Amino acid sequence: MSEQVLSSHALREDYWETFQVDSADLEFLHNHLLEIETPQTPEELLSALIRERIQRERKAIEEQRSAGGEIYLPSGTYEEGRSLVFPALDWESAEVVGVRKGINPQVGDFQVIRVDFGGGETREFAAGLDDHPLNRPPDAEEEDSPFSSSAILEEHGDHLSAALLEELQTNPDFVYIAGKWFPRALLLDVNVGHLNLAEAVLDMAGGGPLDTQYLLEQIELPKSDNPNLVEFSLDLALQADARFDEVGPAGKVLWFLKKLEPAEVLETPVFLRQQRVDYDPSVLTEEMIKLESDLGDELSPQAGEKTRQKEVSVSLIFPHWYTGTLPVSSKMGGIFPTAYDAPRIRLKFVDKDNDMEFPGWVVRDSRYVFGLKDWYVERGLMPGSIVRIKQGPNPGVLEVSTEGHRSAREYVRTALVGTDGGVVFAHLKQTITATIDDRMVVYITDPQALEVAWKQMKSNRIPFEKTVVDMFRELAKLNAQSHVHAIELYSAVNLVRRVPPSPIFALLASRPWFDHLGDFYFRLSDFEAQDD
Repeated sequence: MSEQVLSSHALREDYWETFQVDSADLEFLHNHLLEIETPQTPEELLSALIRERIQRERKAIEEQRSAGGEIYLPSGTYEEGRSLVFPALDWESAEVVGVRKGINPQVGDFQVIRVDFGGGETREFAAGLDDHPLNRPPDAEEEDSPFSSSAILEEHGDHLSAALLEELQTNPDFVYIAGKWFPRALLLDVNVGHLNLAEAVLDMAGGGPLDTQYLLEQIELPKSDNPNLVEFSLDLALQADARFDEVGPAGKVLWFLKKLEPAEVLETPVFLRQQRVDYDPSVLTEEMIKLESDLGDELSPQAGEKTRQKEVSVSLIFPHWYTGTLPVSSKMGGIFPTAYDAPRIRLKFVDKDNDMEFPGWVVRDSRYVFGLKDWYVERGLMPGSIVRIKQGPNPGVLEVSTEGHRSAREYVRTALVGTDGGVVFAHLKQTITATIDDRMVVYITDPQALEVAWKQMKSNRIPFEKTVVDMFRELAKLNAQSHVHAIELYSAVNLVRRVPPSPIFALLASRPWFDHLGDFYFRLSDFEAQDD
């Protein structure tokens, strides 16, 4: 290793880049958790492991470098003939060839040693001097030190974290829940009787959510001097039982009975299920990609790239309005609570303007939030209504509101369903109680008839392109110029088929019968698409 050491206190240049967790690391982590008896997050374990690795490697380097003699420190006292090594001089070795009394009234009593480095080179150094910077070894936490754990985490944290998690997840000696790890050897026994009692407690609470501490107060587990140990043991047992769901936001463990969760949380509602369409994304312009991102559809390719905002607005499309949901998209994702592992998160909505509180659910895998149907009805919302969502004062609390609008009757785009299941549009006067997006608004006169049309469209397997062209033609009838905006078309198509903007935009960009007029307005050219 000595050939790879770059300086007196350095590791191999690729040490952290090639880092792999070894058996000594796992033994250290196991003993570390046994000693503190407290579950720890991967970040906490990684910090402890880096400090241990630093200490281990520093010790190895210093032992190797000091093999030629005793390490010189100004506080030491030395006699002639002693062999010393000097860390500050790249660990050079020298022999003490003389000792004399030092003279400096400001320092006090000390000695001066003369050492021979060979080749006739001698130098003098202080000895017996307690107050000197070289008596203190380099601080591993100084930012300019190659042993700074904070600097190491900043530069190599992602790789180190991935390597650690890979080992922990395959090691039976460690167990994990809600973002924390613990040694299996410390777990208390939680039997089926305890779990049955927990089920009964949750059942009486309407399914939950209840925190682990409350459940512990209702069931009798073996006593322990460490409450964290008892709580973690119960959490792990509940997690392993299919009856229970952990539904708390990150950093908070809450339990719910799965059998009492809404069906729309356990299974994606049919109107939110994407009917996939093959399209060429390369035809989309940068402006179209930007527009899609602004629309905030959870099915869009950008849905995973979350922004961090505390307040956003979203215009409802029919599928979300009808099922009482909101999208969890790139535009919306930073607003909603997340979790380490829980696929479903229970939250609370608050409407301060109307003094309302009601429960909601984040369904992480399918990227939607459920629970707003009654509120939509109460507030008189429709597809195209603008909903404002704001993070509440506590995790798991969201404030919802509508843009201010005096209730009035206005002409808006209205969807009518014919006896054949076809959808047509007309401008009719409707009561508007909240601010609307003029391009996305569609008043639904008969939601049940539209549901039938939706199902009929799916069973008849009508081609996607025909659906888009038919909706375009119907929208074009609403104005003298026969112009249709891309957002209007997106909202209309989603009356009968769940699809994100990009497949629709791709047709607009690639088919010769769509003429782009600028600013995302299109019209059907004389060379119209033929009905398939």
